[in-house]
Amino acid sequence: MSPHRRRQIQRRRIVALSVFAVGVLVISLAIDAGGGGSSHHTTGASLQPPPIVSLEATVQEDLRRQAAAQNVGIDHVLKYTPFVTSGGGRRKEIALTFDDGPGPYTPQIVNSLKKAHVPATFFEVGFLETYFHAGTRDAARAGDVIGDHTERHAHLGSLPKAAQRDQIDSQAQWLHKLGVPQPRLFRPPYGSFNDTTMALLKKRRMLMVLWSVDSQDYRQPGVGTIVRRVMDGAKRGGIILLHDGGGVRSQTAAAVPIIIKQLRKRGFKFVTVPQMMADDPPPPGQRLPHYISGG
Repeated sequence: MSPHRRRQIQRRRIVALSVFAVGVLVISLAIDAGGGGSSHHTTGASLQPPPIVSLEATVQEDLRRQAAAQNVGIDHVLKYTPFVTSGGGRRKEIALTFDDGPGPYTPQIVNSLKKAHVPATFFEVGFLETYFHAGTRDAARAGDVIGDHTERHAHLGSLPKAAQRDQIDSQAQWLHKLGVPQPRLFRPPYGSFNDTTMALLKKRRMLMVLWSVDSQDYRQPGVGTIVRRVMDGAKRGGIILLHDGGGVRSQTAAAVPIIIKQLRKRGFKFVTVPQMMADDPPPPGQRLPHYISGG
């Protein structure tokens, strides 16, 4: 089995197990990221999902204005490419992105970003909003951008059109309930997509956002390793892949303040993906990276 395939299987197992973990009283999502012999335990009554509470009307209006400004850069890039892996590299900007949330660690990560005055981009899984939507509201209030990561972390390349459409649209409906603007950014779970996916995204005027650095933090390799991988791959226009959900993310939460401090020492400016697309868009002709099969 190829290393890429093993990584896909491990990540699918993590997210699948999180479906069960949200039903327990202790919401630490104690999932073994190593892929062997993962287990979970129910320790009492099932966790009751909190009521869905939309953002305040004034906050929603502010978010709509922000989204209108952000969409200018997205619309410009969509004129010549349906996907990006990084910015143009002309400015010393870098974008932190977080997948698979919201989850128990999302508020902690958002708080670290907020304290450091660092904007980020979150690609969220729809069904997790049932229990952890407070993290989404925190991120939106902080000025972070919320993107679509499907309803159930689906392997889109293996699904028919109707199922793909439901995975994309159902997640967007969760954001609508919370008062978050319609997502214009999409990240395919496992990097899996096909021509059908691209056609659906085009119809919805959504930009597919991949990444230039994979921290592999979902493997829980240790805080130091996560930081080192990010720093080793950091470059102008870089898009960094991290995770705030889908499993135990205490290492990521601990690594984020260190990553911010070290990148600032190198002179990087933190931006959201839409801001990068406006400030320093990639040139035409970007190629899909080696880690993406497109299918």
